[in-house]
Amino acid sequence: MAKSKLVKANRKIVDAAGAGMRKMSDTVTKAHRRIEDGFVDQYLTQDGESVGDTEARLRREHENKLRMHAERKAAKRQEVEQRQRRRRK
Repeated sequence: MAKSKLVKANRKIVDAAGAGMRKMSDTVTKAHRRIEDGFVDQYLTQDGESVGDTEARLRREHENKLRMHAERKAAKRQEVEQRQRRRRK
C-alpha cells in the first residue's frame, strides 16, 4: 500500500515537472522565433518579400552551396585518385 502511494506521488511530480519543462521550452521557442522573424524581416528580405519567402530563399541558397561544395569535393577526390593511378603505372 505505501509503495503504491509513493509511486503515485512520484508520477504526479514527474508529470508536473514535464509539463513545466514543455511550457518553458514552448515559451523560449516562440520568443526565439519572434526575434528571428524580426531579424529576417529587417535585414534579409529583398524587394517586398515576406519573411516566409525570404526563409525559403535562404534555405535554397544554403542547399545550393552545400551541393556545390559536395560536387567540388567529389571532383577533387576524382582528381586525386587519377593522379594516384598515374603514379602506380
